[in-house]
Amino acid sequence: MRKIKGLRWYMIGLVTIGTVLGYLTRNAMSVAAPSLEGSLGITTQQYSYIVAAYSACYTLMQPVAGYILDVLGTKIGYAMFAILWAIFCMGTALANSWVGLAMARGAVGMAEAAMIPAGLKASSEWFPAKERSIAVGYFNVGSSVGAMLAPPLVVWAIVAHSWEMAFIITGVLSLIWAICWLIFYKHPKDQKKLSTAERDYILDGQEAHHQTTNAKKMSAWQILRNRQFWGIALPRFLAEPAWGTFNAWIPLFMFKAYGFNLKEIAMFAWMPMLFADFGCILGGYLPPFFQKHFGVNLIVSRKLVVTLGAVLMIGPGMIGLFTSPYVAIALLCVGGFAHQALSGALITLSSDVFGRNEVATANGLTGMAAWTASTMFALVVGALADTMGFSPLFAALSVFDILAAIVIWTVLQNKPVSELEQERLQTAEANS
Repeated sequence: MRKIKGLRWYMIGLVTIGTVLGYLTRNAMSVAAPSLEGSLGITTQQYSYIVAAYSACYTLMQPVAGYILDVLGTKIGYAMFAILWAIFCMGTALANSWVGLAMARGAVGMAEAAMIPAGLKASSEWFPAKERSIAVGYFNVGSSVGAMLAPPLVVWAIVAHSWEMAFIITGVLSLIWAICWLIFYKHPKDQKKLSTAERDYILDGQEAHHQTTNAKKMSAWQILRNRQFWGIALPRFLAEPAWGTFNAWIPLFMFKAYGFNLKEIAMFAWMPMLFADFGCILGGYLPPFFQKHFGVNLIVSRKLVVTLGAVLMIGPGMIGLFTSPYVAIALLCVGGFAHQALSGALITLSSDVFGRNEVATANGLTGMAAWTASTMFALVVGALADTMGFSPLFAALSVFDILAAIVIWTVLQNKPVSELEQERLQTAEANS
């Protein structure tokens, strides 16, 4: 059988397309929001309830989705969730009130909770440790590509057909991808088109805690009691509201703060997401750069990326100092770049710190922490945006990210859980 050179990059490309379509279905609601205010009479606060319903269901399902992926495996588990989110997205077209939209988007959120844990699990299966941040950067770029494609596609669907058609189209695309995933995705050990050299390169370059197949799986309770978990979960809790706000509120922010119409939203709302793409990609290459030029280990290199992103997030926090909508868009572009660079590092840390048998569960639990904060902040935006404006809320996001950088340096230790546990046992034996 003919071998395919560099097959791991094709696999991460398949993961990336899934992330693109997942975020396309997610961001369809934010782009349609101004139209829904008119056609269904939805208020800003009611829209925040729709956003919060998605976020809350996504939050609660994160650890469950991670556990299911660890049990069923990446191939079957991810396909199951993708089929469900496609069906629920198309079902959004049946809603005729904010309550119906909230229920439909909550169902989409539950299914899409598997997206990031599945992508991380696939990356840990297909890439050696030194390339994993690059792989995560590429699949994470799908989140901002999907958000970038949503404004022109959804506006076209609304103008040419109806807001309902926007959700039908995005759902159908996700369903097609899920079928392709079932056909093409396999673990490196099962992929017959993978060359022996590349298989050895992947498996030999993985840490011991990813190579071991019969290692005991940590329970969710053991993960939650581990300091390393909180060293990732707390920074994600502080950082995620920024991405939730960028995804759910930028079109409505442009509409309310600057009076942009649908066509102007289609022209400009994708720009911060383009820069978010750059952040995903560059953020993936920064850890190897820091390791090479500063002599730091893998985990410290991720911490440096988080810190750089947090400093750059000060940009969107200054939106209130300017009156020009174009300056606001430029600062949001800086924020999109900054957040996706630091987000990729935070997501990848789960695979650096935890073993292959619990990586999706651990990532799901850290994702639960992240999306708890995103849900809470969505409700805050809905309650305050019409009275105090968006500017103070963007400033708060900058403060949260700075705090995230401080926490990751003070709580997260610079070794995987397996090494720390081995050191603890050796110390206990020495003292006994």
